[in-house]
Amino acid sequence: MAGPVIRAEQLGRVFDSVRALDGLDLDVPPGIVFGFLGPNGAGKTTTIRLLLGLLEPSSGRATVLGYDTRRQGDRIRERSGALLEHPGLYERLSAEDNLAFYARAWKLDRVARDGRIRELLEPLGLWERRGEAVGQWSRGMKQKLAVARALLHRPSLLFLDEPTASLDPVAAASLRDDLGRMVSREGTTVFLTTHNLVEAERLCQRVAVIKQGRLLAVGHPDELKVRNATRAEITGRGFSDSVLARLRERAEVSRVDMRNGRLVLELAESAEVAPLVTLLVESGAAVEEVRKDRGSLEDVFLTLMEEDR
Repeated sequence: MAGPVIRAEQLGRVFDSVRALDGLDLDVPPGIVFGFLGPNGAGKTTTIRLLLGLLEPSSGRATVLGYDTRRQGDRIRERSGALLEHPGLYERLSAEDNLAFYARAWKLDRVARDGRIRELLEPLGLWERRGEAVGQWSRGMKQKLAVARALLHRPSLLFLDEPTASLDPVAAASLRDDLGRMVSREGTTVFLTTHNLVEAERLCQRVAVIKQGRLLAVGHPDELKVRNATRAEITGRGFSDSVLARLRERAEVSRVDMRNGRLVLELAESAEVAPLVTLLVESGAAVEEVRKDRGSLEDVFLTLMEEDR
Protein backbone atom coordinates (compact mmCIF):
# COMPACT_ATOMS: atom_id res chain seq x y z
CA MET A 1 0.00 0.00 0.00
CA ALA A 2 1.09 3.61 -0.54
CA GLY A 3 1.97 5.52 2.59
CA PRO A 4 2.48 4.19 6.09
CA VAL A 5 0.89 0.94 7.23
CA ILE A 6 0.26 2.55 10.63
CA ARG A 7 -0.22 6.25 11.29
CA ALA A 8 -0.97 7.62 14.76
CA GLU A 9 -1.67 11.30 15.33
CA GLN A 10 -1.71 12.55 18.92
CA LEU A 11 -3.15 9.18 19.93
CA GLY A 12 -3.99 8.97 23.62
CA ARG A 13 -5.75 6.73 26.10
CA VAL A 14 -6.71 7.42 29.71
CA PHE A 15 -7.90 4.78 32.20
CA ASP A 16 -9.59 6.57 35.09
CA SER A 17 -6.79 8.87 36.30
CA VAL A 18 -3.96 6.98 34.53
CA ARG A 19 -2.72 8.29 31.18
CA ALA A 20 -1.56 5.08 29.52
CA LEU A 21 -0.74 6.73 26.18
CA ASP A 22 0.01 10.42 25.78
CA GLY A 23 -0.17 12.08 22.36
CA LEU A 24 1.58 9.41 20.27
CA ASP A 25 2.67 10.51 16.78
CA LEU A 26 3.98 7.59 14.76
CA ASP A 27 4.37 6.35 11.18
CA VAL A 28 5.25 2.73 10.36
CA PRO A 29 6.32 2.14 6.74
CA PRO A 30 5.39 -1.09 4.96
CA GLY A 31 7.56 -4.20 4.75
CA ILE A 32 9.67 -3.76 7.88
CA VAL A 33 9.91 -5.06 11.42
CA PHE A 34 9.08 -2.07 13.61
CA GLY A 35 10.15 -2.31 17.24
CA PHE A 36 8.09 -0.56 19.92
CA LEU A 37 10.38 -0.49 22.93
CA GLY A 38 9.73 0.38 26.53
CA PRO A 39 9.77 -0.90 30.10
CA ASN A 40 6.84 -2.74 31.62
CA GLY A 41 3.87 -0.41 31.99
CA ALA A 42 5.10 1.98 29.28
CA GLY A 43 1.91 1.69 27.20
CA LYS A 44 3.02 -0.85 24.59
CA THR A 45 0.11 -3.29 24.94
CA THR A 46 -2.39 -0.41 25.16
CA THR A 47 -1.02 0.90 21.86
CA ILE A 48 -1.54 -2.45 20.13
CA ARG A 49 -5.12 -2.67 21.41
CA LEU A 50 -5.82 0.84 20.15
CA LEU A 51 -4.34 0.05 16.74
CA LEU A 52 -6.42 -3.12 16.45
CA GLY A 53 -9.58 -1.20 17.28
CA LEU A 54 -10.07 -3.15 20.50
CA LEU A 55 -9.90 0.03 22.57
CA GLU A 56 -11.42 3.44 21.87
CA PRO A 57 -8.85 6.25 22.02
CA SER A 58 -9.46 9.04 24.51
CA SER A 59 -7.84 11.52 22.11
CA GLY A 60 -6.26 11.69 18.69
CA ARG A 61 -6.69 9.22 15.87
CA ALA A 62 -4.97 6.35 14.07
CA THR A 63 -5.24 4.55 10.76
CA VAL A 64 -4.01 1.00 10.17
CA LEU A 65 -3.78 -0.41 6.64
CA GLY A 66 -5.73 2.66 5.57
CA TYR A 67 -8.64 2.01 7.97
CA ASP A 68 -9.71 4.23 10.84
CA THR A 69 -9.34 2.42 14.17
CA ARG A 70 -12.47 4.00 15.66
CA ARG A 71 -14.86 2.99 12.89
CA GLN A 72 -13.22 0.13 10.97
CA GLY A 73 -11.60 -2.07 13.58
CA ASP A 74 -13.18 -5.21 12.13
CA ARG A 75 -11.49 -4.59 8.76
CA ILE A 76 -8.14 -4.01 10.46
CA ARG A 77 -8.44 -7.28 12.38
CA GLU A 78 -9.43 -9.20 9.23
CA ARG A 79 -6.21 -8.12 7.55
CA SER A 80 -3.91 -8.39 10.57
CA GLY A 81 -2.42 -11.21 12.59
CA ALA A 82 -1.83 -10.87 16.31
CA LEU A 83 0.00 -12.71 19.05
CA LEU A 84 -0.82 -10.92 22.29
CA GLU A 85 -0.67 -12.12 25.92
CA HIS A 86 -2.07 -15.60 25.21
CA PRO A 87 -0.94 -17.94 22.42
CA GLY A 88 -4.50 -18.88 21.43
CA LEU A 89 -3.77 -22.61 21.24
CA TYR A 90 -5.93 -25.59 22.22
CA GLU A 91 -3.57 -27.82 24.17
CA ARG A 92 -5.59 -31.04 23.75
CA LEU A 93 -5.43 -30.70 19.98
CA SER A 94 -2.43 -31.52 17.84
CA ALA A 95 -0.43 -28.75 16.19
CA GLU A 96 -1.95 -29.63 12.83
CA ASP A 97 -5.49 -29.63 14.22
CA ASN A 98 -4.90 -26.28 15.90
CA LEU A 99 -3.95 -24.68 12.61
CA ALA A 100 -6.68 -26.51 10.72
CA PHE A 101 -9.26 -25.10 13.14
CA TYR A 102 -8.08 -21.54 12.56
CA ALA A 103 -7.80 -22.14 8.82
CA ARG A 104 -11.48 -23.08 8.72
CA ALA A 105 -12.29 -19.94 10.70
CA TRP A 106 -10.44 -17.96 8.02
CA LYS A 107 -12.42 -19.89 5.37
CA LEU A 108 -9.39 -21.47 3.68
CA ASP A 109 -10.36 -24.42 1.47
CA ARG A 110 -8.92 -27.88 2.21
CA VAL A 111 -6.14 -27.78 -0.40
CA ALA A 112 -5.02 -24.28 0.54
CA ARG A 113 -5.27 -25.16 4.24
CA ASP A 114 -3.09 -28.27 4.04
CA GLY A 115 -0.46 -26.53 1.94
CA ARG A 116 -0.35 -23.49 4.16
CA ILE A 117 0.04 -25.55 7.35
CA ARG A 118 3.03 -27.39 5.93
CA GLU A 119 4.47 -24.15 4.57
CA LEU A 120 4.43 -22.66 8.08
CA LEU A 121 5.44 -25.66 10.19
CA GLU A 122 8.42 -26.89 8.14
CA PRO A 123 10.62 -23.78 8.56
CA LEU A 124 9.88 -23.82 12.29
CA GLY A 125 11.02 -27.42 12.65
CA LEU A 126 7.53 -28.50 13.75
CA TRP A 127 6.27 -30.43 10.73
CA GLU A 128 7.49 -33.84 11.90
CA ARG A 129 5.72 -33.32 15.23
CA ARG A 130 2.48 -31.95 13.83
CA GLY A 131 0.44 -34.89 15.14
CA GLU A 132 1.43 -34.39 18.79
CA ALA A 133 -0.86 -32.76 21.33
CA VAL A 134 0.34 -29.21 21.91
CA GLY A 135 0.02 -29.63 25.69
CA GLN A 136 3.07 -31.93 25.59
CA TRP A 137 5.27 -29.31 23.97
CA SER A 138 7.80 -26.94 25.48
CA ARG A 139 6.91 -23.29 25.89
CA GLY A 140 9.22 -22.34 23.04
CA MET A 141 7.57 -24.78 20.63
CA LYS A 142 4.12 -23.52 21.61
CA GLN A 143 5.19 -19.96 20.94
CA LYS A 144 6.48 -20.90 17.49
CA LEU A 145 3.14 -22.54 16.74
CA ALA A 146 1.36 -19.41 17.96
CA VAL A 147 3.39 -17.33 15.50
CA ALA A 148 2.37 -19.75 12.73
CA ARG A 149 -1.26 -19.36 13.80
CA ALA A 150 -0.99 -15.57 13.55
CA LEU A 151 0.50 -15.83 10.03
CA LEU A 152 -1.91 -18.50 8.79
CA HIS A 153 -4.20 -16.23 6.73
CA ARG A 154 -1.29 -14.28 5.17
CA PRO A 155 -1.94 -11.00 6.98
CA SER A 156 -0.54 -7.74 5.68
CA LEU A 157 0.38 -6.72 9.22
CA LEU A 158 1.46 -8.81 12.21
CA PHE A 159 1.30 -7.57 15.81
CA LEU A 160 3.61 -9.35 18.25
CA ASP A 161 3.40 -8.37 21.91
CA GLU A 162 6.54 -9.48 23.81
CA PRO A 163 6.74 -12.81 21.90
CA THR A 164 9.87 -14.06 23.73
CA ALA A 165 9.15 -12.62 27.19
CA SER A 166 8.39 -15.94 28.90
CA LEU A 167 11.04 -18.02 27.14
CA ASP A 168 14.47 -19.12 28.32
CA PRO A 169 17.45 -17.61 26.42
CA VAL A 170 17.91 -20.62 24.10
CA ALA A 171 14.22 -20.81 23.17
CA ALA A 172 14.04 -17.02 22.74
CA ALA A 173 17.03 -17.01 20.38
CA SER A 174 15.56 -19.88 18.35
CA LEU A 175 12.19 -18.13 18.00
CA ARG A 176 13.89 -14.85 17.13
CA ASP A 177 15.88 -16.50 14.33
CA ASP A 178 12.84 -18.32 12.97
CA LEU A 179 10.75 -15.18 13.16
CA GLY A 180 13.31 -13.18 11.19
CA ARG A 181 13.39 -15.77 8.41
CA MET A 182 9.62 -16.19 8.23
CA VAL A 183 8.85 -12.49 8.18
CA SER A 184 11.40 -11.97 5.40
CA ARG A 185 9.80 -14.75 3.36
CA GLU A 186 6.21 -13.67 3.98
CA GLY A 187 6.80 -9.97 3.30
CA THR A 188 4.60 -9.04 6.24
CA THR A 189 4.98 -5.76 8.12
CA VAL A 190 5.57 -6.50 11.81
CA PHE A 191 4.79 -4.30 14.81
CA LEU A 192 6.84 -5.81 17.62
CA THR A 193 6.63 -4.69 21.24
CA THR A 194 9.51 -5.75 23.45
CA HIS A 195 11.84 -4.70 26.21
CA ASN A 196 14.47 -7.14 24.90
CA LEU A 197 16.97 -4.75 23.33
CA VAL A 198 19.11 -7.49 21.74
CA GLU A 199 15.99 -8.81 20.03
CA ALA A 200 15.08 -5.36 18.73
CA GLU A 201 18.57 -4.60 17.47
CA ARG A 202 18.74 -7.87 15.51
CA LEU A 203 15.23 -7.88 14.08
CA CYS A 204 14.09 -4.29 13.61
CA GLN A 205 14.71 -1.86 10.78
CA ARG A 206 13.10 0.95 12.77
CA VAL A 207 12.34 1.38 16.47
CA ALA A 208 10.46 3.74 18.75
CA VAL A 209 11.18 4.15 22.45
CA ILE A 210 8.29 4.88 24.80
CA LYS A 211 8.12 5.59 28.52
CA GLN A 212 5.01 6.20 30.62
CA GLY A 213 2.94 6.61 27.47
CA ARG A 214 5.20 9.22 25.86
CA LEU A 215 7.35 8.76 22.76
CA LEU A 216 11.01 9.55 23.48
CA ALA A 217 12.76 8.68 20.20
CA VAL A 218 12.20 6.97 16.86
CA GLY A 219 14.54 5.88 14.06
CA HIS A 220 16.76 3.10 12.76
CA PRO A 221 18.74 1.50 15.61
CA ASP A 222 21.99 2.77 14.04
CA GLU A 223 20.57 6.30 13.83
CA LEU A 224 19.69 6.24 17.50
CA LYS A 225 23.15 4.97 18.37
CA VAL A 226 24.74 7.82 16.40
CA ARG A 227 22.71 10.30 18.44
CA ASN A 228 24.12 8.73 21.57
CA ALA A 229 27.53 9.79 22.82
CA THR A 230 30.57 7.75 21.81
CA ARG A 231 31.33 5.26 24.55
CA ALA A 232 34.63 4.06 25.96
CA GLU A 233 34.78 0.98 28.19
CA ILE A 234 37.89 0.64 30.33
CA THR A 235 38.64 -2.53 32.26
CA GLY A 236 41.09 -2.47 35.14
CA ARG A 237 41.53 -1.74 38.85
CA GLY A 238 41.94 1.21 41.13
CA PHE A 239 39.21 3.46 39.77
CA SER A 240 38.84 5.45 42.98
CA ASP A 241 36.27 8.14 43.68
CA SER A 242 38.94 10.81 43.28
CA VAL A 243 39.87 9.42 39.84
CA LEU A 244 36.23 9.42 38.75
CA ALA A 245 35.84 12.99 40.01
CA ARG A 246 38.81 14.10 37.89
CA LEU A 247 37.28 12.46 34.82
CA ARG A 248 33.98 14.24 35.40
CA GLU A 249 35.81 17.56 35.29
CA ARG A 250 36.99 16.92 31.72
CA ALA A 251 35.01 18.79 29.07
CA GLU A 252 35.11 15.86 26.62
CA VAL A 253 33.52 13.48 29.15
CA SER A 254 29.75 13.86 29.45
CA ARG A 255 29.14 10.92 31.77
CA VAL A 256 31.09 8.54 34.00
CA ASP A 257 29.69 5.21 35.28
CA MET A 258 30.92 2.00 36.83
CA ARG A 259 29.11 -1.03 35.36
CA ASN A 260 29.96 -4.58 36.43
CA GLY A 261 33.48 -3.59 37.41
CA ARG A 262 34.11 -1.65 34.18
CA LEU A 263 34.54 2.08 33.82
CA VAL A 264 32.16 3.41 31.15
CA LEU A 265 32.70 6.91 29.75
CA GLU A 266 30.39 8.77 27.37
CA LEU A 267 32.41 11.16 25.26
CA ALA A 268 31.94 14.10 22.95
CA GLU A 269 32.07 13.24 19.24
CA SER A 270 35.70 14.28 18.69
CA ALA A 271 37.07 13.18 22.08
CA GLU A 272 40.29 11.17 22.23
CA VAL A 273 40.54 8.29 24.68
CA ALA A 274 44.35 8.26 25.04
CA PRO A 275 44.60 11.37 27.29
CA LEU A 276 41.93 9.92 29.57
CA VAL A 277 43.82 6.64 29.87
CA THR A 278 46.98 8.61 30.69
CA LEU A 279 45.09 10.46 33.43
CA LEU A 280 43.92 7.14 34.90
CA VAL A 281 47.40 5.64 34.89
CA GLU A 282 48.96 8.77 36.41
CA SER A 283 46.30 8.62 39.14
CA GLY A 284 47.30 5.08 40.08
CA ALA A 285 44.70 3.03 38.22
CA ALA A 286 45.77 -0.20 36.50
CA VAL A 287 44.28 -0.20 33.00
CA GLU A 288 43.95 -3.64 31.39
CA GLU A 289 41.76 -3.07 28.33
CA VAL A 290 40.22 -0.12 26.47
CA ARG A 291 37.38 -0.36 23.96
CA LYS A 292 35.74 2.55 22.16
CA ASP A 293 32.47 2.36 20.21
CA ARG A 294 29.05 3.93 19.94
CA GLY A 295 27.55 1.46 22.33
CA SER A 296 24.48 -0.65 21.77
CA LEU A 297 20.77 -0.02 21.46
CA GLU A 298 20.60 -0.98 25.12
CA ASP A 299 22.89 1.95 25.97
CA VAL A 300 20.66 4.32 23.98
CA PHE A 301 17.59 2.92 25.74
CA LEU A 302 19.08 3.31 29.22
CA THR A 303 20.22 6.84 28.43
CA LEU A 304 16.73 7.81 27.27
CA MET A 305 15.16 6.28 30.38
CA GLU A 306 17.52 8.19 32.67
CA GLU A 307 17.23 11.50 30.81
CA ASP A 308 13.45 11.34 31.09
CA ARG A 309 13.29 11.18 34.88
